[in-house]
Amino acid sequence: MKPFSASTYEQRPRDFGARFSRRRVKTIGMRGRRKHRGRRAMVLLAAVAVPAFAAPEEWRGFDIGNAGRAELVLQPMPFEKPGDSFPGSAFYYLAPDEPVAAPVLADGAQWDSADAPTVIDPVAGPVARALRVDNSGVDRSRALECLTAAIYYEAASEPDGGQRAVAQVILNRVAHASFPNTVCGVVYQGSERSTGCQFSFTCDGSLARRPSAFFWERARQVASAALAGYVYAPVGLATHYHTFAVHPAWDAKMINVTNIGAHRFFRMPGPAGEPGAYRFAYLGGEPVAAPHPHSNAPVIDAALALDPLAIQRAYEAGLKAAQANGGTALAPTTAGLAPVHAAPAPTYTSEQQQRGGDAVYRGEKLPEATGIRPEYQNSGRWIAQPGAPQ
Repeated sequence: MKPFSASTYEQRPRDFGARFSRRRVKTIGMRGRRKHRGRRAMVLLAAVAVPAFAAPEEWRGFDIGNAGRAELVLQPMPFEKPGDSFPGSAFYYLAPDEPVAAPVLADGAQWDSADAPTVIDPVAGPVARALRVDNSGVDRSRALECLTAAIYYEAASEPDGGQRAVAQVILNRVAHASFPNTVCGVVYQGSERSTGCQFSFTCDGSLARRPSAFFWERARQVASAALAGYVYAPVGLATHYHTFAVHPAWDAKMINVTNIGAHRFFRMPGPAGEPGAYRFAYLGGEPVAAPHPHSNAPVIDAALALDPLAIQRAYEAGLKAAQANGGTALAPTTAGLAPVHAAPAPTYTSEQQQRGGDAVYRGEKLPEATGIRPEYQNSGRWIAQPGAPQ
């Protein structure tokens, strides 16, 4: 059978019966011609518009065929060609990453991998080293709780620098020989007394207030960074501070390191404020993160316990006593302050004492080396003393 079309309907309308009329056939033919003209216009528009939106150097990638279709010819990448592809070859054609600038640290901050500077300025003096409380479990949890409480109750309204400074003072005390060697021990020192506590919030009823969740979390983040080794250098080796609203008698004889927020920070003069008085090594053994049970015992020299100058004098007295005894004796303490710890003398059993005691291990009677060739006898000695005139 011959394929039907609009012209077929017009020429042989009787072949298809009465279902198609001449009028119907003419309508179909008109619609077909309109549709054909519309398609041709759209193809022509696409052929003109596509190069207009493409860059001139990309026009050669378009192939306009006889049917009026615009085709984009994609060239394969080198790693997509046979023989040039291997596992991971696509990574060699990735666009280079944009250079990322190193984050800017806060004033006085430093990376954990970097050594702390020895001195930041003549006023602040030596800088503390990192004291990392990386013990897992009870020690870490208690230290974080105590340090967070101290930052919150002492400096909740302070800027970030003020909170970091308070945290650094507490860690400086942990490292100092005249204070407890735990975070909770430093924070709650003297809290069993109604007066004479090192931090007033531990004995004035402040702990009865429910802390604000937002400000507590802020203080906790500062405490967590400090326990992870963050060093706030501007406060140096300061162990004391007070607000601008008070003027204690001792601040005139202390070294004012810096002023941050509403606090003034001080370090002790003399040997007690030098780096040798600090040991930035955490030994653990945190007590309970709570104030000590209240004691009704009479307070003796509680004011001396708060006087940093008394702490300084006790430290110097203990240091001299330890040096006089060859570093084998414990220095006396004053007003309940922690003594300067020195290495105790080794103890020996009676049998070891009869054999000579400590003298046996000093190596004073080792036999002289024999059989050394003359040309090697001076091995390890200076040919000429360095710095001496030739």
